[in-house]
Amino acid sequence: MTKEPIISFSHADIFHGDHLVLANVSFSITPGEFVYIIGRVGSGKTSLIRAINAEIPIRNAAMAKAVGFDLMTIKEKKIPNLRRKLGIVFQDFKLLTDRTIFENLAFVLRSTDWKNKKDIADRIHEVLERVELNSQQYKMPHQLSGGEQQRVAIARALLNNPEIILADEPTGNLDPETSEEIIQLLIQISKTDRAVIVATHDFIMISKFPSRILVCDHGKVLEQNL
Repeated sequence: MTKEPIISFSHADIFHGDHLVLANVSFSITPGEFVYIIGRVGSGKTSLIRAINAEIPIRNAAMAKAVGFDLMTIKEKKIPNLRRKLGIVFQDFKLLTDRTIFENLAFVLRSTDWKNKKDIADRIHEVLERVELNSQQYKMPHQLSGGEQQRVAIARALLNNPEIILADEPTGNLDPETSEEIIQLLIQISKTDRAVIVATHDFIMISKFPSRILVCDHGKVLEQNL
């Protein structure tokens, strides 16, 4: 049975302020797909991710939808509901440096209306098991390697059981061996029926782990065939 797309863009224009970054964008992504977004610096990779996350506006679209939300008409008060269905992974981890890994993750759950302490602890245990870091939960971020910090960031992205993972240059600060482990982990996550979208310029990883590619180039988004 063909899956319904979880992201659908048709003839969408993506702006950063008054500047048109990407024009006439059309693509769709289904649950379980692992998709690279590539392009040179400034080509619009991050803008495309931010548009899916409703951080920057989409105008003049025939369609722009993600996880059931219309990105053209979404009201500000509904954006947190959209973002709970998305998990975001950043290049620079964005962990809170003044608290343990457990407290980093608990902070996210409490801020998304989790109340029960046992439920919070159980969910943190589940996501840290998923990224093979359960033994590190009471360490501070600075006590972990870069690769371990990125695994924590992936665990954080999984906390609310999102339907989409958006990873913006997730291997940008990592050595090649660690980068490979992170890409393999994200591919495994896509096999749990989540769409995983990775913006990257790490062509070594793309050649080692080939998958579908969207290219941002000269204000367009093009499909690249391997």
